Amino acid sequence: MKSPALTGPAAHRIDPTVPHPARRYDYWLGGKDNFAADRHSGDAVAAAYPAIRTTAIENRRFMHRATRQLAAGAGIRQFLDIGTGIPTRPNLHEVAQSVAPDTRVVYVDNDPIVLNHARALLASNPKGATAYVDADLRQPDRILTDDELLATLDLTRPVGLMLVAILHFLVDHDEAYRVVRTLVDALPSGSHLVISHATTDLVPPRVAASAAPTSDASQIRMSFRTRDQIAAFFDGLELLPPGVSPITEWRPDARSAGRTPVDQASMYGAVARKP
Repeated sequence: MKSPALTGPAAHRIDPTVPHPARRYDYWLGGKDNFAADRHSGDAVAAAYPAIRTTAIENRRFMHRATRQLAAGAGIRQFLDIGTGIPTRPNLHEVAQSVAPDTRVVYVDNDPIVLNHARALLASNPKGATAYVDADLRQPDRILTDDELLATLDLTRPVGLMLVAILHFLVDHDEAYRVVRTLVDALPSGSHLVISHATTDLVPPRVAASAAPTSDASQIRMSFRTRDQIAAFFDGLELLPPGVSPITEWRPDARSAGRTPVDQASMYGAVARKP
């Protein structure tokens, strides 16, 4: 598997000896935009939890279903996707714009390789728009005041806030809840919050016991929150049925229903509306 080719000012910000969640996720999905450190980190996780690649695939499927639900079922025409990762088709804007071509999407990530792929992300339907913000989830105020975001999204109209497979990298509980609250508070009534989050609730105890040591060995720390801890991110919001559920059981479609057991995709997912 090749290392990514980088050009432009983003290249100097990359340390190929340190794994990054976006590049490791790309590795699990079979991509080529990753370094040896990312692959070693990914293999460390896979040694303890061999289903991690299935989990990554099912997480993408959850994102697609949630996006279609917001676009088709809730009439959302604006999306803010934080922690978007390296492009893997179909991307969120492709799913949303297949329902409503005028959908506008802002992607946010802090990995320079994602920045290097911004042109692919920006290939919007002419009736809609996409933009990319180079920022970290831990800086929600910086994201919300970014010129690109404000030029693309109207924050007085409902927004679909996508925090897909990203919050478990905020290991400080107080910080994680603060970040989500800051983002949700900035959005108007009718906006929706989408979260998927790693957990050890759904795996056998022996696998759960290895989660923290594996996280340290992989050089990317994660917080495996319980269902109740994940539900707390939605305080004050109206959860859409079926609530906080294993990602494979959140409104499965014909392609995913019954195919993957919950312990082979150990993540919760949920969607909620801001009243």
